[in-house]
Amino acid sequence: MSGREEEGLRLLGRKTAYRSGYAPDVLETFENRHQENDYWVRFNCPEFTSLCPVTGQPDFAEIRIAYIPDRRMVESKSLKLYLFGFREHGDFHEDCVNVIMKDLIRLMDPRYIEVTGFFTPRGGIAIWPYCNYGRPGTKYEKMAEHRLLEHDLAR
Repeated sequence: MSGREEEGLRLLGRKTAYRSGYAPDVLETFENRHQENDYWVRFNCPEFTSLCPVTGQPDFAEIRIAYIPDRRMVESKSLKLYLFGFREHGDFHEDCVNVIMKDLIRLMDPRYIEVTGFFTPRGGIAIWPYCNYGRPGTKYEKMAEHRLLEHDLAR
């Protein structure tokens, strides 16, 4: 058994099979080897697409995910496949970022996480939703409140 299989990773190093549609079950995790440290992990997906649930028209965005891990971390190939699954999924911009955040919280129970969507303009208006979460009862909950209240989406 390889190290990846021991970690429970099924996708890494294998031929990629792309799914059609929203598929949170494709997400995989591995153990954080530096649990004693607080540190940021950031992902940037500049080619995110989803469908408008009303018109069926494609929406394009850059999705940024940043988190402070605890015991588990999301595996990047599985995250890519998960995000690509939104291409056939109809949701409003605000729903996309909240669904992504909630799925990642369920998956890895991070200390802190934030997700931002920089959606390109349609009809002359760009929408840039932001959501975050800090583990309740910890300093990360206070951090989430502070970052939300002081949030500025300047790129």
